[in-house]
Amino acid sequence: MAISGTFRKVLISTSFVLLGILIGGYLFSGTQPRSIIALTNCEDCLAPKDLLGLLGSIGVQKFDGSIPGVIYETDKTVVISHPEPTTPVHYVVIPKKDIKNAAGITAEDTPYLADAFAVMSKLVEDDGLVQYKITTNGPGLQAVTYLHFHLTSNEGPEQLAN
Repeated sequence: MAISGTFRKVLISTSFVLLGILIGGYLFSGTQPRSIIALTNCEDCLAPKDLLGLLGSIGVQKFDGSIPGVIYETDKTVVISHPEPTTPVHYVVIPKKDIKNAAGITAEDTPYLADAFAVMSKLVEDDGLVQYKITTNGPGLQAVTYLHFHLTSNEGPEQLAN
């Protein structure tokens, strides 16, 4: 029994849709809805910072080793040098759990946050920093909608050598 051309096209199209749903389900599992997905309030739908947060979440959670410039990593935290540093020392410390901002923290996030602060403590000790800041931004100030911390210090290598 031969399959008609139309039926074959429908079967192939349906297969692609199902494959897309499966792949999307895997990639987006473990992420929090961003305005591009949850369209209940569409004031900044498709905002670049939301898209960056969503893509960052997928990259950090699903593709270990995919983030360029990683200088330290644990099973719960990734550290990179800031691509546009504002001080001689400027690390970005990223928990490997999708948390949009400080207001979205829950009790189940505790191990990730504790690890991020332990990693920052290690960086401070390893770099011999005495004067440093640890900051995070809220939704209105985030360039990327994904909870992360900036560890900054004006103590560059030349100051630390003295």
